Amino acid sequence: MNINNPIIPGWYADPEARTYEGKHWIYATRSFTEYTMQMNLDAFSSEDLIHWEKHEGIIEMADFPWIWRAVWAPTHIEHQGKYYLVFASNDIQSNEETGGLEIAVADRPEGPYRGYLGKPLVDKFIHQAQPIDAHLFKDEDGTIYLYYGGWGHCNVARMNEEMTGFVPLADDDNEIFRSITPEGYVEGPCMIKKDGLYYLMWSMGGWTNGTYRVAYGVSDSLLGPFKNEGTILERQEPIAEGPGHHGYLHLQERDEWLIVYHRRIIGDTEPGHRQLCIDRMRIGNGKIEPVIMT
Repeated sequence: MNINNPIIPGWYADPEARTYEGKHWIYATRSFTEYTMQMNLDAFSSEDLIHWEKHEGIIEMADFPWIWRAVWAPTHIEHQGKYYLVFASNDIQSNEETGGLEIAVADRPEGPYRGYLGKPLVDKFIHQAQPIDAHLFKDEDGTIYLYYGGWGHCNVARMNEEMTGFVPLADDDNEIFRSITPEGYVEGPCMIKKDGLYYLMWSMGGWTNGTYRVAYGVSDSLLGPFKNEGTILERQEPIAEGPGHHGYLHLQERDEWLIVYHRRIIGDTEPGHRQLCIDRMRIGNGKIEPVIMT
C-alpha cells in the first residue's frame, strides 16, 4: 500500500480518523488563516486509503445558532448505532462567552449531524483547560471517555450512556473532570490502547509554525499519570514541518497502526496552510517509535 501524501488536495487540519464497516473516515477542520471562516466541517471516506470521497459541510449549523465565530477540531465515535461528532466552537476566552465543545448526532457516518443538546457539551474552563480539541475514546468495555483541552491543560471525563453529559470517573467517587496534563502538553490529545497499556499522545509547540510536533506518554490506567516519553513526530527535512493534532487508524487484519495528521510545507509561513497526511506508526511494549514522514 503506497499512500501519497498529502492524501487530498486543499488545506485541512486536526484530523480524527475512524473505521466503520470496512470504510475509513477522516473528519477534519477546514483550515483558514482567518479561522472565523471555519464555519463547518468536512469528512472524507475511503476503502483503500488512496482514493477519498469528500463529504462537505456535514453539520446542520442552523441547529447551533449560538455559534458565530468558528468550528474546528472534530472527534467522532459510534455508540449504540448512532454516530456522535464533538467539535470546538467560538474559541471562547472566558466562562462569560458562549461556546466550547459541541456535540451533534447522525444516523450515518457522513451525517448530516444535527444538534443534540441545544447547548454546548462543555462550556466552561475546568482545571484551566480551554474547552477545545476533544478526543473520544471507547475502552474495551464500551465506556466512552472524553479527552480535551487547550491552553496547556488536558482533562478527561467519562461520558454517560446517553452521550448527553458525564458521570463520575469512578463509581465510588464524585470526580467528573480530572486534570491529567503531562509535561509539555499544549493541545490535541489522542488515546490508543494496546495490549493493556494506554498511550496518550498530544501536540506541543505552536500550530501556526514549524515547531508543532507530537509527544506521548504511557500508563496502565487511562487516567494516567502520563510521563512525557519523548517526541514521535516532528519536522523532517526535506519532507515537511509542523506535524501534529492527529488521529489514528488500526488496520486490524494486519495489526498495523497508521497516524493521521496535518503538516506544513517547510518555509510556508501562512498559518492556515496545513495538509492531511497518513504514515505508519509502530507501537507496542510501552513504546511508540518516531514516525518517518513520507
